Amino acid sequence: MMKEYIEQAEKDLLHTYNRYQVVFDHGKGVCLYDLDGKEYLDFCAGIAVFALGYDNKAYNSAVKSQVDKLLHTSNYYYNVPAIEAARKIKKISEMDRVFFTNSGAEAIEGAIKTARKYAYLKDGRTDHEIIAMNHSFHGRTMGALSVTGNPHYREAFEPMIGNIRFADINDFDSVLANVTDKTCAILFETIQGEGGIYPATEEFMQKVRALCDERDILMILDEIQCGMGRTGEMFAWQRYGIRPDVMTSAKALGCGVPVGAFMMTEKVASASLVAGDHGTTYGGNPLAGAAVSKVIDLFEELQITDHVKEVGAYLEQVLDEFVEKYPFVKERRGVGLMQGLVCDKPVGDIISQALSDGLVLINAGPNIIRFVPPLVITRENVDKMACILKKCMDHV
Repeated sequence: MMKEYIEQAEKDLLHTYNRYQVVFDHGKGVCLYDLDGKEYLDFCAGIAVFALGYDNKAYNSAVKSQVDKLLHTSNYYYNVPAIEAARKIKKISEMDRVFFTNSGAEAIEGAIKTARKYAYLKDGRTDHEIIAMNHSFHGRTMGALSVTGNPHYREAFEPMIGNIRFADINDFDSVLANVTDKTCAILFETIQGEGGIYPATEEFMQKVRALCDERDILMILDEIQCGMGRTGEMFAWQRYGIRPDVMTSAKALGCGVPVGAFMMTEKVASASLVAGDHGTTYGGNPLAGAAVSKVIDLFEELQITDHVKEVGAYLEQVLDEFVEKYPFVKERRGVGLMQGLVCDKPVGDIISQALSDGLVLINAGPNIIRFVPPLVITRENVDKMACILKKCMDHV
């Protein structure tokens, strides 16, 4: 049956993905099942989306109830689920204002517009610059692509939006060298995901924060993948004793319902976007609001951040053993349940073999195996993952 569906997809869908040859049908807990009923331990979570695992009854019930009640009204009107979700996001993010989007890329677009409007209102100029990071990834839309620090993603779609400069994460001197009197924002992922699982250091974060304070530059942190509990804090930057001016979120924010958000401080909100500057038809509709609201409730109820600290430490220990055992595995990088094993050769064959053996993994660049499992995994799940992965690595 799977073969027929895959053949049909290749006839009907635009070929922009090199998909693995499996059709997933349903999920339960931290496992996925294909159309033939085969079970797969999931250490991908839909690319860091399904934080609560599959078929969480409380989450399902909240979403189903909202489907039966009201799905959409547009932003001409208020709706209670979005209002409640915004209040809860403010609490966990330490931000003051929230704008709901449909995706992470759209959240980045909004953050870019916020920065440019903030700077424009200060001096009336339209030539302001944004500093982003090499090896970063922020999305596929033209604005998000413009601040993505990988020329391979951009080159076929030039010209991008202008006035973007690129520095290196954890190299403050490279940031400083790019600052001009036109700089309006410094934008980066607190932990680079697609670029290779590179966490920003505390020293780098604090120096960038001090620079932004000194020159009234906006510090924008992309927490789309690394946020929502994945590092053991609700947002990864909360480990560093600083606060951004603007931040973005998506992925696990809705745990499967497509939703993102960009948030900002009151200082930025009161001096940037106003009515008519930005909008979205679907953003913050009742369905998305209900999903976000329930996700945040369940994170608190299940004490997700404490759980991630405990299981994340165990995952780090287990992955460190791979570095010791296999000469081609050079290092482990990451925080909590966002980890990468850096190899000295491509990892595609290992990931494909793991999938055949019932383990879902993804890469972060050609040489890095990425681990972003549901945040509810247990030590036993980590042990099972390690057992399958060792078998795969023993035969490469």
